[in-house]
Amino acid sequence: MQSPLTVFFMLLFVLLCFLGIVANGFIVVLLSREWLRRGRLMPWDTILLSLSGSRFCQQGVGLVNSFYFFLHLVEYSRSAGRQLVGFHLDFFNSTTFWFGTWLSVVFCLKVANVSHPAFLWLKWRLPGLVPRLLLGSVFISFIVTLLFFWGNRMVYQAFLISNFSGDLNFNDWSKGLDNHYFMPLKLTTMAIPCFLFLASILLLISSLRRHTQRMQHNAHSLQKPGAQPQSRALQSLVSFLILYALAFMSLVTDAIVFVSSESKWYWPWQSVLYLCVSIHPYILITNSPKFRGMFRQLLLWARGFWVT
Repeated sequence: MQSPLTVFFMLLFVLLCFLGIVANGFIVVLLSREWLRRGRLMPWDTILLSLSGSRFCQQGVGLVNSFYFFLHLVEYSRSAGRQLVGFHLDFFNSTTFWFGTWLSVVFCLKVANVSHPAFLWLKWRLPGLVPRLLLGSVFISFIVTLLFFWGNRMVYQAFLISNFSGDLNFNDWSKGLDNHYFMPLKLTTMAIPCFLFLASILLLISSLRRHTQRMQHNAHSLQKPGAQPQSRALQSLVSFLILYALAFMSLVTDAIVFVSSESKWYWPWQSVLYLCVSIHPYILITNSPKFRGMFRQLLLWARGFWVT
């Protein structure tokens, strides 16, 4: 019998995953329809389609992994299916981080007002390189996932050998592999996109700060139409920065600290891990007139269907 607090956080985790799957699925369907109708997408929409698709798959696999680990702890540790689920989860975790980084970079190039020649060259050149950047991110994520899969395979084989031979040093060997292989690999692979993300965010914040200082010289400039998009961009930027930082710290902590499914903190921790991929798509929808209008129509249709 589970405690009421455990049931509450379990339901909260399911709700977050459901909301995230709905929002990311909505973005994928809308952009896919636009892609089929026009035959092409803008660089921003291309990255957003890839990010939403990766998040959609990430939450689906994560939902299966969390409940399978919680309901079948012993079988999960012994099952070879853990490696298959872990392979997909590691892959989508990596691609989500990389796609989110490229989204911030393109957003920076789109919004920031910098006159440096290098920045202007990137602003002109990078949009055409978006498909290659996305494919490169998928390739890097696949290589990293293979390294994780190889390590998990070693752990699984050692687990079977220790059970067969009665070796009691398996736990020490497994912890050593976590400390000297899995954790450095995860930190290194996540630090690279995180560095690019922070560099683009800091550049954009600097540009917005200079823009705000220029606006302070004119008392009526805050009422100009151009100030509203700048304000919305700043709000979206701050929210994305907070959620991205939270996701990064959560995955780093998850690589260092193991939270068992028998712990009372298991479901709160799972909710924190998937908080960014559940909330950020709604921020994207509300800040985009195209997404906001279609989403409002969908809600009205669902409301009318429910009432009838």
